[in-house]
Amino acid sequence: MKSILVIGLGRFGLRLAEKMSELGNDVMAVDTNKTIIEDRADEFTEAIVADCTRESVLKELGVSEFDICYVCIGTNFQASLQITSLLKDLGAKRVISKAGSDIHAKFLLRNGADEIVYPEMEMAEKLAIRHNARNMFDFIELNDKYGVFEISAPESWAGKSIRALDVRSRFKVNILAIKYRNGDLFPLPSADYIFEPSSNIVVVGTNEDVQKLTGKN
Repeated sequence: MKSILVIGLGRFGLRLAEKMSELGNDVMAVDTNKTIIEDRADEFTEAIVADCTRESVLKELGVSEFDICYVCIGTNFQASLQITSLLKDLGAKRVISKAGSDIHAKFLLRNGADEIVYPEMEMAEKLAIRHNARNMFDFIELNDKYGVFEISAPESWAGKSIRALDVRSRFKVNILAIKYRNGDLFPLPSADYIFEPSSNIVVVGTNEDVQKLTGKN
């Protein structure tokens, strides 16, 4: 369990705070909008109406006690920059700030951010990769090169085993799980597993290799 501070409850910040809370973390949510805080207060360990551009406010929050401080200010870049800088000056352990562009990211990093997130850009890239391939249902990026993909098993694989197809050597992907039509998941199938028609597979590999695989039948 971690101690999390989320500043800014726009669409991204709110979902981040909700998910962190669902995962069992202690979450303090802060926003200047009283209505949002009142509506969502029961979902978090603590929810406060406050202006975090003020150093005195951040001092009262005790930012150095949090494991991660997220700055999720959406439209006011000056406020995001100021809060990021103040958090670091006040001893925050890890500051992760939301950016809308590379220029914003550079300034945030120079002013103390340990990590930058691009919610809209990352979603757009994920969507592009998923829609660029045939029969791809989900995608999780691991790094710039590798990802985890849920795709349709090629029709020609039906009735054949992983060993017979020599999947790893021929297609350069590792199969993590089989997903059946009813939604059940069969993790880490052995080399003797025989593919059924119309099943999905969860694989790890490079974007390029998976794109090639989704084009095969």
